[in-house]
Amino acid sequence: MAVDENTVRRVAHLARIALPEDRLAPMAAEINGILAWIDQLNEVDVEGVAPMTSVVAAKLPLREDVVTDGGDARKVLANAPKTEDGFFVVPKVVE
Repeated sequence: MAVDENTVRRVAHLARIALPEDRLAPMAAEINGILAWIDQLNEVDVEGVAPMTSVVAAKLPLREDVVTDGGDARKVLANAPKTEDGFFVVPKVVE
């Protein structure tokens, strides 16, 4: 799969990244290099290899499952720059 400048421009727009026109060609080349490297990984025979999450076998320490009152809402809301009716007020991010 080859990525061209139009694809880079579209992805940059979707990601809300300002990418100057003179950086489109180098970015397309860099992405194509990454995709070529990923294609090389597809050539590796992994038949019979068990999936793993880490190179060392380790168990995570678990905490006691204790019911709490959830904290004091007034103290939590005191950290917010703006609140209303006991809720955080945040700017709208979806158009």
